[in-house]
Amino acid sequence: MDKRRAIVVGNSDGIGLAVTRRLLDDGWTVAGLSRSSSPLTSSGYEHHRTDVTDAGYREVLAGALDTLGGVEACVYAAGIGDFFAVDDLAAQTRALEVNLVGAARTMEVVVPSMARAGAGHVVGLSSLADVAPSAEAPGYAAGKAGLSSYLLGLGGALRSHGVRVSVVRFGFVDTKMAKARVKPMMLSVDQAADVVLDCLRTRAAVVSRPRRMAALARTAGVLLNVRARR
Repeated sequence: MDKRRAIVVGNSDGIGLAVTRRLLDDGWTVAGLSRSSSPLTSSGYEHHRTDVTDAGYREVLAGALDTLGGVEACVYAAGIGDFFAVDDLAAQTRALEVNLVGAARTMEVVVPSMARAGAGHVVGLSSLADVAPSAEAPGYAAGKAGLSSYLLGLGGALRSHGVRVSVVRFGFVDTKMAKARVKPMMLSVDQAADVVLDCLRTRAAVVSRPRRMAALARTAGVLLNVRARR
């Protein structure tokens, strides 16, 4: 049986790195793309240094896809977020570029190849912060809200083409992204990787973890949206 092939974007550390390791352990052939070098050394792994906001990103991604000869799975794990500072709104713009536009650029390259093959699975790592505006990190919350909405819509559009799309919504995970002072119900990186790997098996459209925090986020989101409109 041919090896399964995957692309993981944003995998030099954190959840993306853990997912890549797990895929390699399970016998996948993987191409990783990130703006930093990778600690991974494996005969089944090839790394490409690139930033999802670079003009040449799509070309690098297309080259990785061609080298693999197509993929069965693509995991978009790239993500950034900074607290609001009135004299640095560029940081909020970059969060939108990485968390949302970078994912859309990835879909431009990967999805047509999957659709031609009539099979494939895209997984995007979003956040429970996608339910409401955030005064602390507006670019992060808006980018994740856009990512969740875009991927859910894309999933509906691609179902007839044999391509599945999943959104994995996390609360706090023990990575450099967890910058809040209080981090309730925080997952370990390995626990987060378990969730992603399970999603690759089940192909669920939406996965939210931890479940209890997801329920709390929904309630808080309703209240914050009402307050924002007022």
